[in-house]
Amino acid sequence: MGQGGVDKKALEEFAERMKALYEQREVFLGDCAKELSARLLRKVIKRTPVGNYSVEVTAVAKRNGKKHKKGESYQKCINPTGRKGGTLRHGWTIGEVSKSGDLYTVDIINPTEYASYVEFGHRQTPGRYVPALGKRLKKGWVKGQFMMTLSENEIRAMAPALLEKKVKDFLKGAMDGK
Repeated sequence: MGQGGVDKKALEEFAERMKALYEQREVFLGDCAKELSARLLRKVIKRTPVGNYSVEVTAVAKRNGKKHKKGESYQKCINPTGRKGGTLRHGWTIGEVSKSGDLYTVDIINPTEYASYVEFGHRQTPGRYVPALGKRLKKGWVKGQFMMTLSENEIRAMAPALLEKKVKDFLKGAMDGK
């Protein structure tokens, strides 16, 4: 039989690194949850529609310019109300990371009262006149945008690869003693 040797000091250092790794796991898992929720929030905000209150009008050029000659009529968008959209987009927020057993949860919410109607769609009365739009409604159902649903599905598909990379980096740092 061959003679084997064990470096007791190296084994003790390895045990210390494993103990430190175990103690840091809660912070690491919380950071993973925060990163995934931040990515989800970014995707949801990008997908959220913004209201457009501009109206297309016909204008007549008063003088010669680069695009139009004097007296020529052209289409131009103006915003007569001065209102700007973006309330729904600016409403998205991330809650705190909470742990329940082995499960980490983060709430991403939009407290805007009409957020669920934009997300999932809604009914309306065809033929009703809406002064803000300046016209009558035509459809009985407005399709949803599904900004949260689609973004969540994308993050679910990306999560294993992202978490695998983070875990590898975390373990590599622990093994290298960093």
